[in-house]
Amino acid sequence: MSPDPPFGTSIIVYRRAQQGIKFLILHRAQDGPAQEGDWAWTPPSGARLPNEPVDECARRELQEETGLTLPIHATGRGLEIWAIYHAEASADQIVTLDAEHDRHEWVTLDEALTRCHPAAVAEGIEYVARLIQTQG
Repeated sequence: MSPDPPFGTSIIVYRRAQQGIKFLILHRAQDGPAQEGDWAWTPPSGARLPNEPVDECARRELQEETGLTLPIHATGRGLEIWAIYHAEASADQIVTLDAEHDRHEWVTLDEALTRCHPAAVAEGIEYVARLIQTQG
């Protein structure tokens, strides 16, 4: 892990569907499929390597954890500890999980906020939701 902040990145991935915007959340496999609560469900995210540019960390983590290669966009949020990015996926893109995760879901904002804990994780998702709503 980088000794300098930001120590890692989260990439809030979303796609537009007929039912509205859906957010990608991943379930950590570490404690088994029944695990719920803090850190059970998160957006793609991970630690930054020493001297790794923050943008590169976001691209690498997104590809490693989901198999997705998408244009990423910095939000300017979380740079003091954990940088927040966002990326839009199309409906036909396929998520391929790494061994760190046992499943994924595309969920509404309300569902993402309900499942993703601690509060800092949910706050990043909510921030991106507001950001993409203002961008259209």
